[in-house]
Amino acid sequence: MKLSKIFITGAALIALFGFVSCSKKNASEKKVKIGIAKIVQHVALDSIEQGIIDYLNENGVNAQYDLQNANGDANTASQIALKYKDEGVDVAVGIATPVALALANTIKDIPVVFGTITDPLGAGLVTTLEHGEGNVTGMSDAIPVEQHLAMFKEIAGIKTLGYIYTSSEANSVSSLKLVKSACDKLGINLVTQSITNSSEVKQAAETIVSRVDGIYLTTDNTVFSALSSLVQVFEGAKKPIFSADVTGAKEGGCLIAYGFNYYKAGRATGEIVLKILNGAKPSEIPIRFMTEPSDSDLLFDLDAAKNCGITIPQKYLSAANMIFETGVLSSIKK
Repeated sequence: MKLSKIFITGAALIALFGFVSCSKKNASEKKVKIGIAKIVQHVALDSIEQGIIDYLNENGVNAQYDLQNANGDANTASQIALKYKDEGVDVAVGIATPVALALANTIKDIPVVFGTITDPLGAGLVTTLEHGEGNVTGMSDAIPVEQHLAMFKEIAGIKTLGYIYTSSEANSVSSLKLVKSACDKLGINLVTQSITNSSEVKQAAETIVSRVDGIYLTTDNTVFSALSSLVQVFEGAKKPIFSADVTGAKEGGCLIAYGFNYYKAGRATGEIVLKILNGAKPSEIPIRFMTEPSDSDLLFDLDAAKNCGITIPQKYLSAANMIFETGVLSSIKK
C-alpha cells in the first residue's frame, strides 16, 4: 500500500514536470509575427530588410514575416500600416521615413521600429535621441555630408554641385539643408532639382548635368530606385557622381561611394526588434546610430575616374575597402 502511494506520487510528479517542461518549450518556440515595410524596392533597402531577418533568425526568433513594399506611394504606406494594425503584428518595422511615419501615426499599441531615418527628430518620430517615444524607436542613417563634399571637392575639383532630391520625402528635405550648409562652408555653388517620383530622375539629371561639375547623392530612396538612369546621363557627360549609399554603387558608375553598410544597419535594426521581443519598451531604447569605422564602406570606381579624367590620390585609394575597375568590383580586406 505504501509502495503504491509512492508510485502514484512519483507518477504525478513525472506528469507535473513533464507539463512544466512542455510549457517552457512551447514558450521558447512561440511564433511571433513581424511586419517589415519599405518605401520602395532597391538594393540598399532590400539589404536592410535582409539584415533584420538574418539577425533575428540567427538569434533563435521563430518569426513569421509580413514583408511589404509601398512602391513609393504614401497612401500605400498608410494601407500597409492599417494592415499591420488590424492583423496585430508583434512588431512593425518601417524602412525609410514615409513608411515609418505611416506606421507611427497609425499604430499606437504595437511597438514600431524605424530603420534608416536620416532625421527622426525633424520627421517627428521622436522628440529626443536619448530614448524612444511611446511605442516608437529605431535607428538613424544620418551621414557626414560636409566630410563627403570636402573629399569630392579635393578629388574631383568640384566648384558647382548638382543635387536631386524628392520633395515629398522628409529625409530628403532634411538632407538638402545639410548639403546647402556644407556647400556654404566649403565655397561650393549648389544647383538643385526636385522630383516627386522615380520616373522623373532621368529628366532631372538631364536638366542639371550641363550646369554642374558633378552630382552628390544622399540616401534618397526615390533617386536610388532609378540610379541607373542618372548614371547613364552623367557618364555620357563625363561628370562624376558621389554617392552616400555604397550598396547602390556596386554595379559601377559612381566615382566615389562612401557610407555605412546597409546590411549591417539592418542587423542593428534587428537588435532593437529583439530587445523589444525580449520585453524592453521602445520608450527605453535610445535611437541607434552607425558610428564605428567598421560600419562604413568606401568605394572608388576607377572606370568612372578614367571616363571623367580624374586621378584619385593614393591616400584615398589606400583607405578604400572596395575598388571597381574594368567592370569588376573587388573587395579589399583591411
